[in-house]
Amino acid sequence: MKNLFDLSFTRFVSPSIARIVYILIMVALGIGYIVSVIASFATRNAVLGILVMLVIGPLVGLIYLAVARIGLESLVAGIRTAENTAELIRIQGGTPPGSAHTGHAGGPVAPSGWNQSGIQPPASPPNYPPNYQPPAQ
Repeated sequence: MKNLFDLSFTRFVSPSIARIVYILIMVALGIGYIVSVIASFATRNAVLGILVMLVIGPLVGLIYLAVARIGLESLVAGIRTAENTAELIRIQGGTPPGSAHTGHAGGPVAPSGWNQSGIQPPASPPNYPPNYQPPAQ
């Protein structure tokens, strides 16, 4: 819960809240299903009521539940990817995004043969074809 009030945004809140949001979506879909069945029977059309109760209601509910699950899973997967990437950068000795820089540039070290800023490639690396010119920057 304290992550919810973290103003520096160093921790993600979504993975811990995703479970609660999914439960709330399931409850809302269940209530919506019950209301739609009651409303369809209230029209005094028994065929419509049975159709909504047995076919339309469950089908719509399952589709909405699947879309909500896919969206939440996608959100959590993206956040876990960001966390794992930050951990890999930290393991390699760089500074993960969002953390305070301690005076060095951070990130991975440029390959040998590249200039210090890491912007320009070497003039003729051995793995380029002969007469290859890198594109102008």
